[in-house]
Amino acid sequence: MPAKYAFGRTVALSHDEAIARVTQELAKEGFGVLTDIDVAATMQKKLGLKMPPYRILGACNPQFAHQALEAEPQIGALLPCNVVVRTDPQGSTFVEVMDPVAVLGLVERDDIEPIATEVRQRLQRALAAV
Repeated sequence: MPAKYAFGRTVALSHDEAIARVTQELAKEGFGVLTDIDVAATMQKKLGLKMPPYRILGACNPQFAHQALEAEPQIGALLPCNVVVRTDPQGSTFVEVMDPVAVLGLVERDDIEPIATEVRQRLQRALAAV
């Protein structure tokens, strides 16, 4: 079931290939990966739980982040844009992206909407290229 706060797709890549490819495609759209959280490794280490590969990449486009922070300094609580790469137990790999229009819409400011829309378009292009 699609979420109101994210969009994504199944990709015909291994988990590691998907990480590399999404990082590459994000860079083409001006995004760097600021954080890389290996959720599966953390669950194993902290709770002794095994789960399929699951990584959260914190993607940031500095130009748009700066514009948003200038308009609304507290918006940093909603940044960066998270990109999830996960593999289910059957071996399917998914790439899912936080929808900046939905998330940044929480601030309810007309001057943030065009920034969120442009960021969404760039993230959609990156996702489509993966």
